[in-house]
Amino acid sequence: MSTTPLRILGAPGSPYSRKLRAVLRYRRIPHTWKTVRGPGDPDIPKVPVHLMPILVFPGEEGGEDRAAIDTSPLIRELEGRYEGRSVVPTDPVLAFLDALIEDYGDEWVTKMMFHYRWSYAPDIEKAGALLPRWGHIDVPDSKIAPMSKMICERQIERLWVVGSNETTGPVIEASYRRFLRLLDARLTEQPYVLGQRPASADFALFGQLTQLVLVDPTPAAIALEESPRVCAWVEVTEDLSGIAAEEEGWIRRDDVPETLRALLTEIGRGYVPFMLANAAALTSGAEKVECEVDGQRWVQKPFPYQGKCLGWLREHFASLSDQDRRAALDILEGTGCEALVA
Repeated sequence: MSTTPLRILGAPGSPYSRKLRAVLRYRRIPHTWKTVRGPGDPDIPKVPVHLMPILVFPGEEGGEDRAAIDTSPLIRELEGRYEGRSVVPTDPVLAFLDALIEDYGDEWVTKMMFHYRWSYAPDIEKAGALLPRWGHIDVPDSKIAPMSKMICERQIERLWVVGSNETTGPVIEASYRRFLRLLDARLTEQPYVLGQRPASADFALFGQLTQLVLVDPTPAAIALEESPRVCAWVEVTEDLSGIAAEEEGWIRRDDVPETLRALLTEIGRGYVPFMLANAAALTSGAEKVECEVDGQRWVQKPFPYQGKCLGWLREHFASLSDQDRRAALDILEGTGCEALVA
């Protein structure tokens, strides 16, 4: 394996960039970080889709570097490349729960992040001021203004794609408050979702919360009101390179805390019905996803990538042994999450 550090290209305003960087820090994997200037940045290597972050693996024995995107599979690839301080539980059942909660963070909590950032005037104003400057510190304000306008207009237009609209807005905001309270309750018992050491699920939730708690004013005020504990946890989780990783730090499958079951029930309340309806819409070729979430109407455009996410979760579940599948279903029973793999 090359001894050259990995390169991560991202931005402070990208929750997935913060997620992956925090994993690299915790695992003590040598890396460098560069805040990219935008699509035209000459340092950005060729990737199939220009999404942040981009992780660059140095070429072996003089070979070409390889650039890759998509944090969840990247985290699993890193597990195979680097030993120690794993973020995936050794118990296959817990590893499945970890993947499920990680996907909830990546694909549902991100709706909260995008909704608040681009639905409220103070948040739009702050994002418009910061996002272009993060990659262009030395650019005069006269050139920042048109960049800010372009970014804001483009992202506000994408609200419908992500699932934020007049119909879904109240559902998203109620879900955000419940999520904060449930995560607070879980962290009151143990410092991480699956026990005494962080898992990939923690970093997925953390990534979205860096924006909700640390950047955007409206959800930050709500977070401080609902859970100062979560606010503190986000700042601490930014860099966990100095903490120990006890091998016995995970919870046991036969002793799942009620606070974790409560979080799984919240996942079953919103994320699961949407993911199932989205998959059905993709299969039928429907132009809209229409379903009921938390007793209220949900409508948005189908999201192909989230259809893939559901497929990957089902493949993960199917790969478990019969005994492990039964154990996982016992944990999920009554949470609503069992419908994902039924």
